[in-house]
Amino acid sequence: MITTVTLNPAIDKTITTSRLLPGQVNRGDSVKNIAGGKGINVTKVLRQYGSSVCALGFLGGYTGRFIEEYVEGLGAESAFTQIAGETRTSTNVLSMDGYVTEILEPGPVICEEEKERFLQTYTEKLAGSRFVVLSGSSPKGLSTDIYAQLIELAERQKLRTVLDTSGELLVQGVKAKPFLIKPNTRELEYLTGKKLRELSEIREAALQLVSEGIAHVLVSMGEKGMLYATERKCLFAKAPGVKALNTVGSGDSAVAAAVMALQQEASMEDTLRLCVAISAANTTTLENAVIPKEYAAELLTKIQVTEL
Repeated sequence: MITTVTLNPAIDKTITTSRLLPGQVNRGDSVKNIAGGKGINVTKVLRQYGSSVCALGFLGGYTGRFIEEYVEGLGAESAFTQIAGETRTSTNVLSMDGYVTEILEPGPVICEEEKERFLQTYTEKLAGSRFVVLSGSSPKGLSTDIYAQLIELAERQKLRTVLDTSGELLVQGVKAKPFLIKPNTRELEYLTGKKLRELSEIREAALQLVSEGIAHVLVSMGEKGMLYATERKCLFAKAPGVKALNTVGSGDSAVAAAVMALQQEASMEDTLRLCVAISAANTTTLENAVIPKEYAAELLTKIQVTEL
């Protein structure tokens, strides 16, 4: 069982339009609402590949019910903590000129009683898990060390934790030494306090984190590729050119791929190939974290891995 935690889930509202003009009336060509949030996206990809998943987090109101029903429809176990506030909506505007604009609501405020109920559920569900994936932002009411707390609880049961977040949540979470982190370049810069312009600089920053106790560091660099560092070596791979329609959820797709590969004790090379293939395939569809599996399998055969 893989446990996914989405503290701040959302309904992802995707609007397509020919062009987005700031300060003017814009009319959408189509609108689609889907369950989202980084951990939800990870759950979606894992279920598409047949993994058993238990999804945790906070849900409230009509939007919360929508997400819970969606997760259950995927065949995942839903163990969300119900709250008084309303689950947020995130709006992605996809314009045909290639630009993607995201408008992210902050989410509800979590009270102490809701947090305690969540922690109780989390602790109970750890018993049947092998991996715990902690993804995304945190709603108001939770401290910036919330992921560190969750990592420490999982570590007590000798579970492998995966952290994919940003800002102070990432800084505090890394202190608890998760098994794997997946920053993008900007998040890695925030962690290190350095500008990382060259691949050699990204490699050095990733290996520094490894030396500080993070066993696996997976750095997503968008169309520039992906870097994977452990104490054994550092690898780089890039997908062949794909026509990207929507990049939202690509990092989450890579996280799901990494967990699947690590569960199967795949080699570093095969793990990185799978991450790059599934992440790239995700960009070719308008719905976040819906993978065209045949295309992902085709990409997998074309990805070259190099050691840095």
